[in-house]
Amino acid sequence: MVSIPGPSTIPDRVLNAMHRPMPNIYQGELVDIAFEMLDRLPAIARTTTAHPFITVSNGHGAWQMAINNTLSRGDRVLVLETGNFAKNWGQMAATSGVIVEALEADWRSPVDLEAFSERLEADTEKGIKAILVVLTDTATSVRNDIKAIGEVLQAADHPALLMVDCIASLCCDVYEMDAWGVDVTVAGSQKGLMVPPGLGFVWAGPRALTAYETADLRTGYFDWEPRRTPDLMYKIFAGTPPIQHLYGLKEALNMMDEEGGLEKIWRRHEILAGAIHAAIAAWSSPGGLDFNIIEPAARSHAVTTVLCNDIDATELRRRAEESAGLVLGLGIANMGNAFRIGHMGHLNPPHVLGTLGTIEATLHSMGAPIGSSGVAAAAASLAPHF
Repeated sequence: MVSIPGPSTIPDRVLNAMHRPMPNIYQGELVDIAFEMLDRLPAIARTTTAHPFITVSNGHGAWQMAINNTLSRGDRVLVLETGNFAKNWGQMAATSGVIVEALEADWRSPVDLEAFSERLEADTEKGIKAILVVLTDTATSVRNDIKAIGEVLQAADHPALLMVDCIASLCCDVYEMDAWGVDVTVAGSQKGLMVPPGLGFVWAGPRALTAYETADLRTGYFDWEPRRTPDLMYKIFAGTPPIQHLYGLKEALNMMDEEGGLEKIWRRHEILAGAIHAAIAAWSSPGGLDFNIIEPAARSHAVTTVLCNDIDATELRRRAEESAGLVLGLGIANMGNAFRIGHMGHLNPPHVLGTLGTIEATLHSMGAPIGSSGVAAAAASLAPHF
């Protein structure tokens, strides 16, 4: 069993939908599906005003598409760093010729809204062209308050575009692109959307599409204009379409509709994340496990980073995988002695309880300090929802 923070578990229905021979790519069913996906994607980001774009890439390709179509060489962007991935997005922008300024924060907390407000107030010439931030950082497992960030930007009457990376947690954590004043949303197929890696998504709102008109970083492959009003499916993808992925995406969206829509999916993730958080709180002890994110409200519903203190995280992951077949995420970037639990997309109570039970058994096998049973705490957390 795999409990890493992406690629997430792919449902059999999605795998079966993808398992097919090559179709006619010029007319027929595949063409219809491609245009259908463009029609259905806005609802996933909770927007009626943004145009969706699909790039055959991972999430980094979506980052690049967002940068290229909205910014120019010499533009200044402010990166709200709360972990590894906003920082990396900023580095990509810098490589493209953009001036990048970071509002740094510790990796155990969300964006400091007061510091953000002060930086905007200091920008009296309105020189910052865009704000880059993640909804959830996959390394730290922080969940930023995008609604509040949008409100700070609006209160400052600042024209910067608000650009949000939702790669780790779209369809897992609550996200409202239009209501929160987001101009650009980026995501990938391999996490909450339950499709293998290979599709990057960008939703461009009206202000982002206006910024496109003066952006000088545009490149042929990522250029929005040919993709925006395509008369041929070929133009949507700037070439041959990602055939299997389109069939898989359609099936994944169908499954989400059958579950009852985003509100129910968000609620399922909230409940299952609550069980995982209850387990970690129970396990926590001096020298043992602890949450990376200190503030409970800032903990993601898609991934949880666990600090191991005096426990060897590498040995814990090795034993869990070799002895019980459970694959856990390693601590990446600057997280050090830590592991990560992915709880996104296609999962349910048996998946979560199986993951937690295996971790607890592994901790016992290592003689690690444990406050109390995390499995019991998780079961108690889930019981009211049965």
